Amino acid sequence: MTQKLVFDAPPPTLLATDDGQLFPVRRIFCVGKNYADHVKEMGGAPSEDPPVFFAKPTDAATNNASVPFPPMTDNLHFEGELVVAMTSPKEIFGYAAGCDLTRRDLQKAAKEKGAPWDMAKGFDLSGPVGPITNAAPPGEARLRTLVNGEIRQDESLSSMIWPIPDILRALSRYCALAAGDLIFTGTPAGVGAIVSGDEISVEIDGIAPLSFKLSN
Repeated sequence: MTQKLVFDAPPPTLLATDDGQLFPVRRIFCVGKNYADHVKEMGGAPSEDPPVFFAKPTDAATNNASVPFPPMTDNLHFEGELVVAMTSPKEIFGYAAGCDLTRRDLQKAAKEKGAPWDMAKGFDLSGPVGPITNAAPPGEARLRTLVNGEIRQDESLSSMIWPIPDILRALSRYCALAAGDLIFTGTPAGVGAIVSGDEISVEIDGIAPLSFKLSN
């Protein structure tokens, strides 16, 4: 007997590459506390503990030039990040500029209760991503996040506490990485609030930039 789907399968999440291809997204992992200055600005202290990981749903990723301001928050923050795009458990296809949008008020409340961060990090379209570049950023590449043309974050990727090889090794202990996985590698200091109408750009040397507007 032929089995039927209860309803049509949802379309896959596809991200553009800088050479005109489409990258199908499988899962989204994020690294927390990967820049010492950001750890300090969030009230913590850098440590030698293993990386902290959390996840976003696959359809959080978007190339949309317009991203709606999410409900249930009065304090939405930007977090510019380098994103790694995998094509096998150990093979990196390319890199992208990304923004981990965060409902900071929900995250703060969750932390105070010792509760999960899911609704602070994993809401609709909470992970804008620029075109995936099939090349690595240069060794001394810098990450810059601009809001309405004003630089708010500016840090060298070499300031990561855990560089990309360490991130991949640590994450692989928890789950089997696979083609289509995206890894947001953490944000430097300078995160802050954004409101409807703001234009956000994330620029990384050698990588196609991300640019989007926060709509009503």
